Amino acid sequence: MHQTETNATFKRPGQWSGRSLGNRLGYNIFYGLIRLGGRRLAYFALYWVVLYYVLCRASIRRQSYAYLHHRFPAQPFWKNYVNCFRMFLAMGRLLIDRAIAGTLGTDKMCFSISGRRELLKLVDEGRGFILLLSHAGCWQVALAALNFLEVPVNLLLNREEGNIDRHYFEYAGVSSPIRIIDPGSYLGGTLEMLNVLRKGQILCMMGDRVFGSAKNSLPVDFLDEEALFPYSAFKIASAAGVPVVVLSSSKTGCDSYALDVSQIISVPPNLGRSAESFRPYVKRFVQELERYVQAHPYQFFNFFNMWHKY
Repeated sequence: MHQTETNATFKRPGQWSGRSLGNRLGYNIFYGLIRLGGRRLAYFALYWVVLYYVLCRASIRRQSYAYLHHRFPAQPFWKNYVNCFRMFLAMGRLLIDRAIAGTLGTDKMCFSISGRRELLKLVDEGRGFILLLSHAGCWQVALAALNFLEVPVNLLLNREEGNIDRHYFEYAGVSSPIRIIDPGSYLGGTLEMLNVLRKGQILCMMGDRVFGSAKNSLPVDFLDEEALFPYSAFKIASAAGVPVVVLSSSKTGCDSYALDVSQIISVPPNLGRSAESFRPYVKRFVQELERYVQAHPYQFFNFFNMWHKY
């Protein structure tokens, strides 16, 4: 079993989806548990669900191996199961917290924000900026906690048809407080993104996952091997003349999260189209991401194989 799973062919970008774990019935059961017994009851049930997936669903378990094998190299085979269990458990807790934030409100959670003053300063300057997120921690909970900025927030998001995974605001049945920009629209939504930044609004983008073609990505060393990272956020920032704010979130307790503005990256204007021009800025983001996964190894949920050789 060890040899088969260690040498498994990891899925390429584009093959993971919110439908890969669970089904509509399973999601609804957890929503009911939250309403019936709150967070603790849902957490208790989660242990058994995660245990089932780790022990009985090898195809799901393998989705974690690309990252876990880089983060925890040269470990015995049984440790793969332990690491996988801990990561899936952490992910499940974040999904439960997201549902709680949507149904009961963010006042049921505690947030500490490092970099609040810097964010408010950018808003006071009337400049738009790019909020660069990643699949580390719970980015949706992070966005829910940023309503103190009182600035329109726009999110570049590829939403799969038939995806049963909800955003936090959808649990309450209210209209989205975040405007979604579709990367499948004309020119990949570039004109819309530039427009909202010129209006002084916030644009949220993901910095750790490549969608579609790899031509807009750069290979950068991550956990001792080159992995692909998109540079679109820095390209947009250069064209619009706005900074890139790297934001991460981590679960620090049963009902508490820490948000951290780890970098504010100024990208020179008019850098053009050459990918190499953006490498120094991508590397700064990746260095922050690597620091994050060293501190929070089980809170990184990018199930794409970032190290796949195109």
